[in-house]
Amino acid sequence: MRKVILGLAVSLDGFIEGPNGEYDWCFTDQDYGMTEFFKRIDSVFIGRKSYELTLTMGNDAIPGFPKLTAYIFSTTLKEVKPGNILVKGDIEAEVKRIKKEPGQDIWLFGGASLTASLLNLNLIDEIGLSIHPIILGRGKPLFQEVFKRIELKLIDTKTYSTGLVSITYSPRR
Repeated sequence: MRKVILGLAVSLDGFIEGPNGEYDWCFTDQDYGMTEFFKRIDSVFIGRKSYELTLTMGNDAIPGFPKLTAYIFSTTLKEVKPGNILVKGDIEAEVKRIKKEPGQDIWLFGGASLTASLLNLNLIDEIGLSIHPIILGRGKPLFQEVFKRIELKLIDTKTYSTGLVSITYSPRR
């Protein structure tokens, strides 16, 4: 069965965006393990807000990212760009169905609301955070709508010369 892998950049104080939605604090000076990560996945889960943000960035919004099957989760969108798949309705049933389809693992890219929904439903199999050595003070917290305790098991850590630390956990079930 395919895994759903949350993979995000986060500030040391737990924010995924600055107070004005900015993410200019994210390091882009080296690979930080992304090439290896992209070998594991062929699909991406994206919430409506993150999807709409990527639309404003143009076709080359995320240079270097491979072509992925994008599943857009929204209760309000009527359609998405050709080649993307709109997911509406029962999120739990849809994610379980997608995980059973043939293919590689699935990257949960954003955003905070979709992440919380999938965590609350026990549908995330791995959590990979790239902790950037910056304190933003304010912004959008990653785990703001998680309503239960989730115990984690450490799988891997990697420290980079820039001070960025990548950590990978799996939920204990």
